[in-house]
Amino acid sequence: MADASRGGPNVPRERYDWELRPETGQSFENALTKARSGDRLTVDDGIELLTTGTDTPGIDRERKELVLEAADRRRAEVVGDEVTFVANLNNNVTTACNTGCLFCNFKDRSDQFLTENEADNPGFTKTPAESREIVADAIETGIYEVTSVSGLHPALALDEEHRELLETSDRGDLNYKSPARYETDPGTYCEQMRAMSVEDIHLHSMTPEEAYHARRGTDWSYETVYGRLAAAGLDSAPGTAAEILVDEVREVICPGKIRSDEWVEAMEAAAAVGLPTTATIMYGHVENEAHRIHHLDTIRDLQERTGAITEFVPLSFVHHDTPLHDRGMVDGGASRDEDELMIAVSRLFLDNIEHIQSSWVKYGDEQGLKMLSCGADDFMGTILSEEITKRAGGTFGEARSFEEYVEMISAIGRTPVERSTDYEQRRRIDPEEPPFGPRLGPRADGSPLVE
Repeated sequence: MADASRGGPNVPRERYDWELRPETGQSFENALTKARSGDRLTVDDGIELLTTGTDTPGIDRERKELVLEAADRRRAEVVGDEVTFVANLNNNVTTACNTGCLFCNFKDRSDQFLTENEADNPGFTKTPAESREIVADAIETGIYEVTSVSGLHPALALDEEHRELLETSDRGDLNYKSPARYETDPGTYCEQMRAMSVEDIHLHSMTPEEAYHARRGTDWSYETVYGRLAAAGLDSAPGTAAEILVDEVREVICPGKIRSDEWVEAMEAAAAVGLPTTATIMYGHVENEAHRIHHLDTIRDLQERTGAITEFVPLSFVHHDTPLHDRGMVDGGASRDEDELMIAVSRLFLDNIEHIQSSWVKYGDEQGLKMLSCGADDFMGTILSEEITKRAGGTFGEARSFEEYVEMISAIGRTPVERSTDYEQRRRIDPEEPPFGPRLGPRADGSPLVE
């Protein structure tokens, strides 16, 4: 069996002695035939498609195009020619975090936020009142959704009951300090949820990693945590913090994060209390193609049990200003070929998830549009503020207007559609009837969102 662990041209993945390697007993031709016929793919099938065959080194461009064509046909069969997007705002509460993930430059060490710290602090923490003001202002623009993903601030507790338990605990391993020790009190997670739940805005927040932080030091289940968050205003949970759901990779890139099985447990709990969820993969760093397919297999199995995943979001690793790059552990991110194959194989492998997203923040406009011909059907959201990718060196902007969406999507012969977070509400937009603005949000009246 050939070894296909070479990855992209700038990613030295061969330096890691992985237990999981992209080796199969399948052939590319057989895997492609199954993909074209709509049969459920196995892990070996997925590896063959993602590598364009383990029998040859590197990515075979002709074979790649065959995979992309199969994925694009599947996309057309499943969702037609619509390209969806959501009017949303990012409101990340804090950059304070001690987790130490090597792929991240969003975080700032939490000790920089302590009142006794006299050095300049490049980060931020928002109070619940500040979060509410930001969302209240944004809702006037017509947004449907506020997305909030934050660092693990040591002072953040789930609610006041949780804070009392943390304050009286004598354990030193809980990453907790009283909010009185910090320049800004972030409140509790539930207070932040209530603050951002302005009118009927859809609140998309609380990753599995944040849910873990919100139950530390207790014997509470994830269902208890997500149940309290939902009661405070949470409407859906993002399946980020997934990175690669294979523990040998997580031990390298994020040893301080929860393990794969606990990420899955948290997502199951969110679904059990009635919250729709999303799912992601962050690829193009140290992992190989076998890790990526095992990740997809975990997501597909999770969807079989919950049916709660509304979309899958491949996130191409932005390496420039991250510890992985600074320490010489990676020389770059995924190649363009890898990006296209990741979208395509996600569409073909995840036969129980209807929507695959192309992230213009990660890929840029030109390549992001190309992904819509590789199996993707969703083009993300307006965002209005983007901090995570930008801090890692991303350069593709922070906001997107409806006019830009309509122009770009129409230019490739597809139909622009404004959607709700869970895709239950959809509004087709006629490119011949400007001006273009959101109409699904609580205060939306069709006025342009971003001038």
